[in-house]
Amino acid sequence: MAQTGPQLDTASLARYLNASMLQDLELSNNDIIEYVKLLHHYLQKNRTQQKEEVVDECAGYCQGEIYQWLKAYNNIHGYVSLLICIFGTIANILNIMVLTRKEMAKAPINKILKWLAVADMFVMLEYIPFTCYQYIYMKPGEKDFSYGWAVYVLVHMHFTQILHTISIGLTVTLAVWRYVAIRHPNGSCANFLLSHSREAILFPFIISPILCFPTYFVFKVQKSYAKDSPVPLYHVDADKNTILYRFNFWIHSVIIKLLPCCILTIISFVLMRVLCEASRRRLKLKDYDAPEKYAIQLNEGKSKRPPRCDRRNDRTTLLLVAVLVLFLITEFPQGLLGLLSGMLEKCFFAHCYPPFGEIMDLLALINAAIGFVLYGLMSKQFRTTFKSLFFKRHFGSTEMTRLTRVTTTCV
Repeated sequence: MAQTGPQLDTASLARYLNASMLQDLELSNNDIIEYVKLLHHYLQKNRTQQKEEVVDECAGYCQGEIYQWLKAYNNIHGYVSLLICIFGTIANILNIMVLTRKEMAKAPINKILKWLAVADMFVMLEYIPFTCYQYIYMKPGEKDFSYGWAVYVLVHMHFTQILHTISIGLTVTLAVWRYVAIRHPNGSCANFLLSHSREAILFPFIISPILCFPTYFVFKVQKSYAKDSPVPLYHVDADKNTILYRFNFWIHSVIIKLLPCCILTIISFVLMRVLCEASRRRLKLKDYDAPEKYAIQLNEGKSKRPPRCDRRNDRTTLLLVAVLVLFLITEFPQGLLGLLSGMLEKCFFAHCYPPFGEIMDLLALINAAIGFVLYGLMSKQFRTTFKSLFFKRHFGSTEMTRLTRVTTTCV
C-alpha cells in the first residue's frame, strides 16, 4: 500500500532543523528531539489507521465454518500431498512403461495418454521438494523470506502452471480425438488426425507456455523490510493495481480453465449419448437378425453378448468419459475461483482464494495420479500388457495378436 504521509524519523527531522531555527525558537535540543518523537509517533499511528481502513474495506469476505475446515486441512496438507505425489510418480512411470509397449503404442489415443502421464509425472516430481520444505520441514505459521526460496517459489509456480496447462491441452486433444473416432470414423477429419497425430500431441506443448506468458511479468520477487530491521525480506508478489494483473486472471480462468471445461462437458455428454445409442442399436440389430433365436435365448435365460470389438469400444469410451469427468471436478472450481478473483479484484483474492489453494493443489494431484487406477479398472488390454511386462507371465501368440488386432481396429 502506498504511504501518503511523509517518511520522517527522528534523525531526518533533527537534520532538517538547523542551529538558527533552534535559536529563534529558543528551544533546547532535548525539546526538539521530544517533539520529533511525538510527531513520528503520530505519523505511524496515522498509517496504521489507514491500513485498518483497508482491512475493514474487505471485512465480511469469506467467513464461515467451511474456512475453519480448510484451515484444519491445511495443517495436514503436506503429508497427504507427499503420499499422493509418491504414489502418482510411481503410477505414471508404470503408465509410461505400459503405454510404450509395441502392442499399446499403435493406438493414437495411447500415445496421448502416454504424454499426459509424462506431464503429470513431472508435476508431481517437482511438487515433492516444495511440499516437503513448505509444509513438513517448516513449522505451521513459519515462513522463509530468503532470496533463494523466493526464486524457487517463483520457478515452482511457473513450472507447474505450464505443465498443468499442457495436461489440460492433452486432455482436450484426447476428448476431441475420441469424438471424431466415434462420430466420423472414416471421414476426412479422422484421416487428417491420424496422419497428423504427432502434431496434435506437440501442439499443447507449444501453446501452453504462450498462454502462460502474462504470468511471467505479473509475479516477481519483491523485496521489503520489517519494522526496525535492516535485513531485507524476499517474497513472490504482484502489483495488483495494473491492467496486466487483471488480464492475467481472465486468461488463466477463462481460456486455460473454463473454456476447456465447457468443451469437455459437451464432448462428455456426446460420448455418453453415443454409448447409449450404440447399445440400443445393437439390441435392435439382434432382434431384427434373429428374432426367434433371440427369443429362445431369452426364455432359456441366456443373452447374446455384443461382439468383442463393440465391447472394447464401449470400455474405451467409458474410460475417457471417466478421465474427462475427473478433469472437470478438478479444473472447474479453479477456473471459477480465478474468474471471481478477476471480477471482485483484491478483496476476494486476498481473503477467499488462498484458503482454497491447498485443496485445489490436492485435487490437481489426485487427477494426475488416478490415471493408473482408471486404466487398470477399465482397460483389459492395459491389464494384460501390465501383467506380461511385470509378472513375466507367458501369453500365447494368439492372445497378443488378438489384442493388437483389436487395438488397431477398435480404439
